[in-house]
Amino acid sequence: MKIDWAAIGSVFGVSLVFTVGLVALFTLGVNGLAKREKAAAQGESAALAVTGAYVCFAACAAAVVYGIVLIVAKS
Repeated sequence: MKIDWAAIGSVFGVSLVFTVGLVALFTLGVNGLAKREKAAAQGESAALAVTGAYVCFAACAAAVVYGIVLIVAKS
């Protein structure tokens, strides 16, 4: 049996990049909601931060659904 180390490294690298990207996107969403809380405490509007947060969460949900579709379609 021969192990294709290049393929394993490639899969690891792509997985690492997408995982870090998804976590960063979710973190941006949480940060946007935190700005809404700060703005509400100061009596200001943070509509742009909230919209950005919802976009980040929607992109995270889309990535998760896409991953599930890839897994189910191959079965």
